[in-house]
Amino acid sequence: MKRHIIYVCMLMAGLAAQPLQAQSDRSFEIAKNLEIFSSVYKQLNLNYVDDVDPGKAIKVAIDAMLASFDPYTNYFPESDIEDVKLQLMGEYGGVGAIITQRGDSVYISEPYKGLPADEAGLKAGDRIVAVNGESTQGKKVPDVSSAMRGQAGTTVTLRVEREGKEFERTLIRREIKLPNVPYSGFVGDNGDVGYIKLDEFTNDAAKNVREAFVRLKKERPTMRGVILDLRGNGGGLMNEAVDIVNIWVPRGTLVVETKGKVASKNIKSFTRLQPEDTEIPLAVLIDGSSASASEIVSGSLQDLDRAVVIGQRSYGKGLVQNMLPMPYNSQMKVTVSKYYIPSGRCIQAIDYSHRDENGRALKVPDSLKTAFKTKAGRTVYDGFGIEPDIEIEPEYMSNLAIALMQKLLIFDYATEFYRKHQEIPSPETFEITDEIYADFCRYLKEKNLTYNTVTERFIKDLREVAKQEKYDDAIEQQLKEMESRLATEKESDLQKHRDEVSDMLKAEILTRYYYDQGRLKGALKSDKVVLRAVEELGKTRN
Repeated sequence: MKRHIIYVCMLMAGLAAQPLQAQSDRSFEIAKNLEIFSSVYKQLNLNYVDDVDPGKAIKVAIDAMLASFDPYTNYFPESDIEDVKLQLMGEYGGVGAIITQRGDSVYISEPYKGLPADEAGLKAGDRIVAVNGESTQGKKVPDVSSAMRGQAGTTVTLRVEREGKEFERTLIRREIKLPNVPYSGFVGDNGDVGYIKLDEFTNDAAKNVREAFVRLKKERPTMRGVILDLRGNGGGLMNEAVDIVNIWVPRGTLVVETKGKVASKNIKSFTRLQPEDTEIPLAVLIDGSSASASEIVSGSLQDLDRAVVIGQRSYGKGLVQNMLPMPYNSQMKVTVSKYYIPSGRCIQAIDYSHRDENGRALKVPDSLKTAFKTKAGRTVYDGFGIEPDIEIEPEYMSNLAIALMQKLLIFDYATEFYRKHQEIPSPETFEITDEIYADFCRYLKEKNLTYNTVTERFIKDLREVAKQEKYDDAIEQQLKEMESRLATEKESDLQKHRDEVSDMLKAEILTRYYYDQGRLKGALKSDKVVLRAVEELGKTRN
């Protein structure tokens, strides 16, 4: 018996030692590889034929290492912290303008209303010639943007060119906080459906959405539903997502649970405030760019059977990141857990732990997708984002529209239009008239617009294949006839795609006069997803 007890004790001690041994082996591997890395860099620095930039070399090494995990785990040196603030908080020190590239020059594409660039009189279409006396010619947008940003309260001098004339403006940088709710109002034939557009889950997003909803409800006590538009919203702060759900569900409701390797990252997030309205019909709009916090909101409201989700399948980002402080004012964003919405499903669509022979991460296969149940017993699935309750086929841009955007012809025409017309009707009533559209068509004739259609590319490829197979002589005449007919058809493209081009023109022109809010207002009347949501909310009320 005594010998048996000794044996059991020895066995238990051996089992206890195994984790310690594994931990010791792991620590040795870490120390060994760090020493190897240090030696590699030391030898490069001593022997490489050219000078080695230590900051650049180490940043490349860190980025390469992190790329083997997932695209959301990133390292940010001190020089990039302003970009981090913009990404996470919607804040940065700058002048408040969007800039765009054209050839070797950088232009202002949109000044934000009421911010330094706007107050200084800078307009869309102005070419930025120099920043603080340094020429921008040949520089890219990130370089010019970096030069324009800086600590709030400091000055920056921009030299710009407009209609062939150059002038300077000295601007005082401010702490720029982009509005996460750029517009809220009413839609529908009777104007009795509320609409709230949320661009980002930055600080105070929930507060701003709540205030918008309360205001809409106060303005129209008979409001028959509300639309929360999360299309194009890539996410942000998880706590803001939980508090937004809280606007329409009772306090104490589970919204999301995070599960990770570190126990402290395993958190259940419940609503903590009194809701504003648990009865009003609610529709949430999503698309393929709705990710992360957008999926927490849309997915949890779907799981709780509190809202109808309309649009296209969401992106499928079920990973949670934390910002960790690093030496010398740098930071690292690390994926620390996955999130799970009320039904228990994780909506992560890509498995970064498994990759194909080319190193590409794999999507979760259909065979591994699991069925879950909503609060009311409806079946939903994990593994590929949020699937809408009502799917609306996405509309794809025509080749003509793509060419007009890429060549900035819509942008340029809107700039000329703005300079010729002092004012236009309100966003709710402004339309592209026959006169405006005819003027745009005349404008394009002067620009020698060229673009290739899919059919033209197909004919080109077919000619190459026919040449290889020695059929080119036999079918060349038919190919030329097809090209001739196609050329004739392309001449009518501006009329065939008039609705699409008119919508693009309308958006760009409205932005010149009424900024981003005007563009959003003007687009609502013809937005098919919004119109379907209005229709669906009418059914819910009845």
